[in-house]
Amino acid sequence: MKDKRGIYYIPSLQNPDVRMYVRDNEGAIEFRLYNPTEPIIWEKHQWVPYDAILQAAEMFKARGTDRNPLALYDMDIAKKLLSDS
Repeated sequence: MKDKRGIYYIPSLQNPDVRMYVRDNEGAIEFRLYNPTEPIIWEKHQWVPYDAILQAAEMFKARGTDRNPLALYDMDIAKKLLSDS
């Protein structure tokens, strides 16, 4: 899907208003979250390369937390959306 912000997918079916935007930045796929109830997330957080997301996931894992930051970031969907556009 695409709108004025760019190409996106819905990362959580429980909250269809939240969108995960994807782009290709010179061969590196980057992600950026938009939540209409918390627009500051879009304003304050820039595009994040997938490698940085993987590093953050390792940090969460090392802390023994139950949170999985990878749950919102789907590289297969991102690649498909970008190749179709």
